[in-house]
Amino acid sequence: MYPFRNILFPTDFSVHAHAALKYAAAFAREGRGRVLLANVQDAKVPANLMTMPEYVFAEHENNWLLELRSQAKELLHDPLLRGVEAEPLFLEGDPAAQISEAAIDHEIDLITVATRDRSRFARAFGGSIAEEIVAESPCAVLTVRPPQHDFVEHRSGQTQIRLNRVLLATNFRPSSAAATQLATGIANQLAAELHAVYVIGDYFEQISVMFPEGGLAALTRLRSHVQERMAHLSRSSGSAAETHIVEGRPYQEIVKLAAKIEADLIVLGTAVHGSLFGSNQVLGSEIERVIRNSPCPVMCVPAAKVVTPLPAFVTQAVPQT
Repeated sequence: MYPFRNILFPTDFSVHAHAALKYAAAFAREGRGRVLLANVQDAKVPANLMTMPEYVFAEHENNWLLELRSQAKELLHDPLLRGVEAEPLFLEGDPAAQISEAAIDHEIDLITVATRDRSRFARAFGGSIAEEIVAESPCAVLTVRPPQHDFVEHRSGQTQIRLNRVLLATNFRPSSAAATQLATGIANQLAAELHAVYVIGDYFEQISVMFPEGGLAALTRLRSHVQERMAHLSRSSGSAAETHIVEGRPYQEIVKLAAKIEADLIVLGTAVHGSLFGSNQVLGSEIERVIRNSPCPVMCVPAAKVVTPLPAFVTQAVPQT
């Protein structure tokens, strides 16, 4: 899974989107790979746009194509991409769906994308395009939310990765397996400290209050089980991982710990769910909140997609193993 060789950088050529370019360039340089600069339009872009003769753009209706080509050429000559193989990729349609399809077609290992802060109104009526890309993506997605702590530097004409601490958020479910493998590989190859955190949700405390006899016993067993699993993770990580077991709201505890240890990168598994009320894929609210509040970039690693049943249809608890 690491190093990454084929990297996709979605862009609308804005300054905000540009924030994720240096990560794409740095990982491509590290893996001796390439960067695809993906732009999604509402209309079809000619396959030979970059080599079309100038006279074609004399027609007024082709002005947008001339502007698009100019923006793509400028990006290809960006200093961040010096010495890195890069090429433009023009897509048509829904951004998240097209980027996901392109990731499959071009065997992409990593997508780097900048996220935006959103208003309460926007949050209530759907996720950002970046979050939609995370939900749809078949590969790892690095989300960057400026201004955040950076782990890539651009010096002497080159982008370099300066990764000191990686924080893996795990719940030991199948959705965490790929994230654990990737976080371990990145930490080992880049000689970074690996920290792993398991958050025991605050709902266990609520259950213990309502059902003290059964709730406290279950919480005690869970704590013991998590300690054993974390000890095993530390031993099997290649270089001993520092483990953290905390209790509370998952996203809050993950973000708090990342700030405390000055993490450069958070890695977590994204168990994506298909809504029963539509075909769109959606992220869990805790994952979305980690992405929006993290003090550093977040790498989301996809797992199997499942349909989440309504709470009324759940007749028995699902064990956290």
